[in-house]
Amino acid sequence: MKVAAVIPALNEEATIGEIVSTLCKVEAVSQVIVVSDGSEDRTAANARQAGATVIEHPVNMGKAAAMKTGFNATNAPVILFLDADLTGLQPTHVRSLIAPVLEGEADMTIGVFDAGRGVTDLAQLVAPYLSGQRAVRRTVLEEMYREEPDADQARFGIEVALTRHVKHRDYRVIEVPLEEMSHRMKEEKLGLVKGAAARLKMYYEILKYAQKG
Repeated sequence: MKVAAVIPALNEEATIGEIVSTLCKVEAVSQVIVVSDGSEDRTAANARQAGATVIEHPVNMGKAAAMKTGFNATNAPVILFLDADLTGLQPTHVRSLIAPVLEGEADMTIGVFDAGRGVTDLAQLVAPYLSGQRAVRRTVLEEMYREEPDADQARFGIEVALTRHVKHRDYRVIEVPLEEMSHRMKEEKLGLVKGAAARLKMYYEILKYAQKG
């Protein structure tokens, strides 16, 4: 089976190129799709230069909508979702995420940072179900979109929607440690004030969708 990597991205020019380049080194990954969700920097250009297929939303529609756009752009039986602000991603991380699904041991994997940066490690230790690093069987996603047709409007609540769906369906989920990996925090990218505001907005969107369950 082949794997399509889908990366929702908003103004991530600093990291997107290296992520795409890493994915292109993994034999099982047949497509790398970057959905630039209203980016105003060189995210789209850097992703194309690194070898990705790029789809551009003219305005920001949210993470969930970008993930759905990427999903619709491929017919691969396994979808690998990755965040666009990752640091330290290596081909071994990618292979560890997709192997349990490809080998029939899991319906979904969730990547959890380990031995990377203390603050991001702790956040994922407390709430691993919010991780954006996942490999999922296509049939699981198709079923979720049928049963939760508004999932593409969940914005940052999409991980909650996906985790809730696999739990209700009793699908097999394996957590995969991603050693020496992390991501750039919003405060680093946007500055303390704007970053904190963006973080609060993200938490609001997560809690809002979580309450629907």
